[in-house]
Amino acid sequence: MFADMDKRQKPGTDAERTRAPAPGAAASGGPPSEVAKKTLSQASSEADVAEFVRRMKELGPHAGQGNGRLIFAMDATMSRQPTWDMALALQAEMFQTVKAVGGLDVQLVYFRGAGECRASRWVSDPDALAALMVQVACAGGYTQIGKVLGHARTEAGKKRVSALVYVGDCMEEDIDDLCGRAGELALLGVPVFLFQEGADARAEKTFREIARLTKGAYCRFDAGSATQLRELLAAVAVYAAGGRKALEALTGSGARQLLQQLK
Repeated sequence: MFADMDKRQKPGTDAERTRAPAPGAAASGGPPSEVAKKTLSQASSEADVAEFVRRMKELGPHAGQGNGRLIFAMDATMSRQPTWDMALALQAEMFQTVKAVGGLDVQLVYFRGAGECRASRWVSDPDALAALMVQVACAGGYTQIGKVLGHARTEAGKKRVSALVYVGDCMEEDIDDLCGRAGELALLGVPVFLFQEGADARAEKTFREIARLTKGAYCRFDAGSATQLRELLAAVAVYAAGGRKALEALTGSGARQLLQQLK
């Protein structure tokens, strides 16, 4: 079940509205040669993940370290509806990858509508996570990224959080306020990995700055880059479960892209 992160919302603070789909959100086709390249890329990614899992099993569990903790936050406002099912499927695949490796607890957070922002319990079973995700549907509303960052800070104050993942398409808040909250996460050692759907310029500027401040990473995707997002999500989960050394052991392009940004 999901718990309301802010039961004391003032009425009318976040008026509901529906945004148009972000540029690049519509599905696109391609010539046979491009389709073949995507298929080859996907096969390569799956092989990389499988090899990483094999190597992690040989190493065995990290004695005395306990499970890593990953907060996975989603913008569930209406503008994300066109690619919502795709995102849920890829996120489920990420959790299945982590299940094979072991050592990761995940908490799901989402916002939508007029001030609704909720967090799940911490879970380690991918099947339980999938059951939680399918309960979420998109609803019109403004972004609430500040609440997500504040929640991550609270959780990290209780017990170490390995990483925060955020998936969204736009930003409708004060950039200085968000950067201030990101700075608090940086002090607690929580890197933020932000995945932007579409090409909203204001969101990109903000997301890049949050990633820089927290020593995380920023990546952009659209409906035609499912393979890339799959690789990146798997790489972040691996990082949260096993740290930088585990990420370095993963040889896919997603791992390389994250390593290039991590300082």
